[in-house]
Amino acid sequence: MPPKAPLKGLNPAQREAVDTLTGPLLVLAGAGSGKTRVVTYRIIQLIRNRVPADRILAVTFTNKAAKEMMQRASELLDRRQKKKPEISTFHSLCVRILRRHIQHFGYSQQFTIYDRGDQETTARTVLRELKTPNQKLKPADLLYFVGRWKNHSVTYEQAQRNAESDREHLAAIAYERYQNALRASGAVDFDDLLLLTEQLLEQFKDVHRAEAGRFDQILIDEYQDTNGSQYRIVKSLAGGHRNLCVVGDDDQSIYGWRGAEVQHILRFKLDWPDAKVVRLETNYRSRPEILTMANRLIVFNQKRHDKQLRPIRPTGSPPKILQLQDETEEARTVIKDISHILDTSATQPRHIAILFRTNEQPRSFETELRRMRLPYVLVGSMSFYDRREVRDLMAYFKVIASPQDEASLLRILNVPARGISNTARQALIEAATEAGKPAFDVLATASDIEGISPKAAEAMQKFEKMIADYAQRFSSKQALVDTANRLLHEIGYLDELKNRYPEPLECDARTSSVEQFISALGSYQQESRNVTLQGFIDATLLENREADAEQDRNAIMLMTLHAAKGLEFPHVYMAGMEEGLLPHHRSLAEADGSAIDEERRLCYVGVTRAQDQLTLSMCLSRRKWGKQRDTIPSRFLYELTGKADHPNARIAREGRPPKRKRARTR
Repeated sequence: MPPKAPLKGLNPAQREAVDTLTGPLLVLAGAGSGKTRVVTYRIIQLIRNRVPADRILAVTFTNKAAKEMMQRASELLDRRQKKKPEISTFHSLCVRILRRHIQHFGYSQQFTIYDRGDQETTARTVLRELKTPNQKLKPADLLYFVGRWKNHSVTYEQAQRNAESDREHLAAIAYERYQNALRASGAVDFDDLLLLTEQLLEQFKDVHRAEAGRFDQILIDEYQDTNGSQYRIVKSLAGGHRNLCVVGDDDQSIYGWRGAEVQHILRFKLDWPDAKVVRLETNYRSRPEILTMANRLIVFNQKRHDKQLRPIRPTGSPPKILQLQDETEEARTVIKDISHILDTSATQPRHIAILFRTNEQPRSFETELRRMRLPYVLVGSMSFYDRREVRDLMAYFKVIASPQDEASLLRILNVPARGISNTARQALIEAATEAGKPAFDVLATASDIEGISPKAAEAMQKFEKMIADYAQRFSSKQALVDTANRLLHEIGYLDELKNRYPEPLECDARTSSVEQFISALGSYQQESRNVTLQGFIDATLLENREADAEQDRNAIMLMTLHAAKGLEFPHVYMAGMEEGLLPHHRSLAEADGSAIDEERRLCYVGVTRAQDQLTLSMCLSRRKWGKQRDTIPSRFLYELTGKADHPNARIAREGRPPKRKRARTR
């Protein structure tokens, strides 16, 4: 069924991408080139050319992008069209595949997804069992190793064989125990969602046949961000019909630290030799002066697709470079400049962003913003779903949906207080371990366990019955919100908040979080077709992985360069343009230069966030461990300004501070 309105307003390159409907297609979409519009219109064009909507799969990396794409497509599709394209994130796609087939690996289809907090709890338990000194391997260290191995599809057996150092060998042994602990709890972590899906498609022909046969057209957004598992999943699903369109920009590949491999987009033509390549180079976002800087910078990366951003907007103000004495003066000068802009123009606080390479840099800016009484948001601070009360309620939901989830069970067993001591809890765990059962399965016989008092045993048995009762209630046709409110009342959670937080303002804030959580459940109940408690848990956990940019607030945005990707602002300030910050000191040790290339791409991403005005700032000295140290201007400053052959640029690359006169601003 055709869309409501004709496809219009596309430039020739965009039109070529939209009209190429068969075979492999690589769309190189530069910053600000209208990528989302092209992907959406291509979906509409496929439907217009009689591809059934539900045979189209579009995959992106964030729930926000998926929702925006679905909304745009829905606006263009005829309302009478009942079938919809499947638009989701990689992780959401993998959850659906695993819910259908994970029993091949011995898991229940009601498996639990562990978030970061659950993972750290499990890692801590594993390391304690191995009697590992904390200074040798911390839970976060173990999760780093495990995540890296899983991103490269390395099993714990392979990790143990390939370990080169004592620390790696210890982590590999802990990896095995960690994975066994997840399995015993009927749980997977976020990396497992990808790894297990990849293994299912590879090891079980019937699964591969069923999943690859669901779609005739596959579109992958932000292809430069795919890791090894995602890359192999895409190849597996698209290998039969070969109607694969990938959209991305190798110049914006900035997630190597979490497994993304820029080589996937660079070698697309090798994987798919008959692929058509379309370059979107017209930039609708930034002034020409900003794009001139961006183009100058990125050509210093040797391994990239040849392309150049071309401006369509009229000329504007040239970017500014501020050279300041130290981080205090940097913050004062930048915030003073922002205050002047707000006072003398129609610019709103939300139109301004200050970008940093590291999470530590914003401190002096926050101090100055508070002093000037300017509204600001520090993007990436604690997520709503990381708040204690929200995690408590989510743990209740997870145990009700999957009683094997031991991490969640132990979190709420005595929340609110039921008279179950830590000693009783430990006795329960030991009894479950000895019996080879999940802890939940021995709650009913708690009175027979040594070390558990009669009072604690009675509380455990009542808890077990309550969870079983609510599992039945949530699986019936009753409204999720009504059942959740009944649960809150029965356990007395709001009374618990009053007891735990006697200060009225804090108690109100905590109660408000609970209210928002139930409201989120209500939104899910209203918007979803197949409403289940497990569906809400999955959707919430996947959404919680994304930083909440809080862009609805009219406030100055403070965020890292990584968090800024995909966003745009009329005024952008990039702070800390110094060697050791940007490029980051960790990248300087890489012999092959690939880390420096990624840092350059990160700088490029920052520059191309700016629409009207770009300001770059650097300090001549910065305090480290309480002492003021001279800094070295970033090599990227020289590249951005066309002075890469300047003697000081060579000094920056060699890591030697140049001779200094006095601070100046230009």
